[in-house]
Amino acid sequence: MEETRTFADFAVHDDIVRALAEGGITHPFPIQSMTLPVALDGHDIIGQAKTGTGKTLGFGIPMIQRTVAPQDEGFDALAKPGAPQALAVAPTRELAVQVAGDLTRAAAQRGGIRVLTVYGGRAYEPQIDALRRGIEIVVGTPGRLIDLAQQGHLDLGHARTVVLDEADEMLDLGFLPDVEKLLSMTPAGRQTMLFSATMPGAVVSLARRYMTQPTHIRAMSEDGEGHTVAAVEQFVYRAHAMDKVEMLARILQAEGRGLTIIFARTKRTAAKVADDLSERGFAAAAIHGDLGQGAREQALRAFRNGKVDILVATDVAARGIDVEAVTHVINYQCPEDEKTYLHRIGRTGRAGATGVAVTFVDWDDLHRWGMINKTLDLGIPEPTETYSSSPHLFAEMKIPEGTRGTLPKSARTREGLSAERYEDLGETGGRRPGGRSSDGGRSGGGRSGGGRSGGGRSGGASRSGGRDGAGEGSTAQRTPDGQSSGEPRQRKPRTRQRRRGGSGQPATQ
Repeated sequence: MEETRTFADFAVHDDIVRALAEGGITHPFPIQSMTLPVALDGHDIIGQAKTGTGKTLGFGIPMIQRTVAPQDEGFDALAKPGAPQALAVAPTRELAVQVAGDLTRAAAQRGGIRVLTVYGGRAYEPQIDALRRGIEIVVGTPGRLIDLAQQGHLDLGHARTVVLDEADEMLDLGFLPDVEKLLSMTPAGRQTMLFSATMPGAVVSLARRYMTQPTHIRAMSEDGEGHTVAAVEQFVYRAHAMDKVEMLARILQAEGRGLTIIFARTKRTAAKVADDLSERGFAAAAIHGDLGQGAREQALRAFRNGKVDILVATDVAARGIDVEAVTHVINYQCPEDEKTYLHRIGRTGRAGATGVAVTFVDWDDLHRWGMINKTLDLGIPEPTETYSSSPHLFAEMKIPEGTRGTLPKSARTREGLSAERYEDLGETGGRRPGGRSSDGGRSGGGRSGGGRSGGGRSGGASRSGGRDGAGEGSTAQRTPDGQSSGEPRQRKPRTRQRRRGGSGQPATQ
C-alpha cells in the first residue's frame, strides 16, 4: 500500500473516505492509486490485475462517486430516478457477491445508494421487487442480468458506468455473446472499465469494439506469473493415496497456519476430504457444484467469519472467491496445468503478504507435475517421496513434534459450520443440506469442529435454473439508508446450458 497517500488525496468524496476508514481502509493499493485519477475523470480503463490486488475499490469508488444518490439534490431531476446508474458484470456468483459487498460498505454513508446483486439459483421475485422500488448499482452475472432485462424488469438505458470484472474468466466460461448483449443495452456515452488478469485476443477485441480511447493500467510485474510464485513459499511432495489424509491432517496443525483452502479436482473428492477432516476434529467445509446455493453461501460465510478455517473446493466452485488472510493453499490433487496451479496458489500471498502452497503429487500425476514445473521453471522436477511420518515434512511445514492426524480436543476452538446460519434462498436448483451427494460422497463438511455441521450431510445435484452454467442466484444488499429486497419465493426460471467459448464443452462444476 502507498502509506504516504490517502484516498482523500485522490479527491474521493468525504462520505466514501469515512466509510472506508470505518472498515480500516485508509491507504490505497497500487492498482487503486493508478486507477482512481483516470476513472474519476470519467475515462475508459483497461486494467490488468489479479484478484486480490484491490481492484474492486479501484473501479468501485468512481462508480459510487459518479452515482446520484437518492438523498442527493439532483436525484429527482434524473431522467428516470431509481433506474440503475451503474452496472458491474462478474463471471461467477461468488465474485458478484464479494464485489457487491465491497461496494455496499464503501457506499454506506453515500446518501442511501442501493446495491442489488443478481445471479441464478435464487428466486426471481425478490430482485424484481427490488428493481421496482429502485436500485442505483446492479452487480450480477451475465445470464440472470439478460433474463431480467429481456423480461422488462431491468432497464440498463441509464447506466452511465459499466464494469466488466475478470473479463478473461467470463470469456473462458463462454459469456462473450451475453456480455456484448448487455453492453448494447447501455448508453453509447457510458464510461466502461474492463479488468482482466490476462489479455487474450478476445478480450482485446472486446475492448476495441466497446470502449473509447481506453487508458491501459497494469498493476502486475512484467512477469505476472513469476510475481505470484515469488510471493508464495512452495512445497511439493510425492504422496501415497492411503496416507494423504494423514499427511494433510498433520500439515493443518503446522505453526502459524491460518485460513486454509484445499483444492481437489472432483466434487466427490472435495466432499470426502472435508468429511474426513471433520471426523478428525477440524472445522472444515466443502464447496462444490453438487451443493445447493444456500449450502455454498453458508460454507463461504462460515469460512470468512472464521467459524471454519478450512475450505475444501473444486477449481470451478472456487472461481472468484477472494478471502483475506489465507495463509496456506494445499493441492490435495495435482492441478491439471500451470494456469490452474497459479490460479490455486494465488489465493494466498495476496496484497503484499506471503503464503505457503503445498502440492501432493500422486504416482500417476508425475508427468503432469513435470510439465507444470518445466513451464513455470519452479526448480522442483522430482517431488520428494513423503509420508506423514517423514522428518522433512515436520521440519519444512513447522509441525510440532509428536503431532498426530487428529486435532486434540483442546485445539477445537472453532464454532464449526453449524454455527453459521443456513439461508433458504428459494433455490431454482440443488438441494439444501440433508442429502447424500449425487456422486456418492457426503458433501458440505459432515461433522465440523468436533460437532455435526450444517444439518449433517448435504449435497444433491445442483443445476442452476438460470442461464449461467455456473448456477447463479440473486440477493439484494443495502446501505444503511437503502432498502432490502424482501423474502424469496420459488419460481421456475428459463434454462439454457452455457458452453465454454469455442470449446463446445459445457461449463460445469
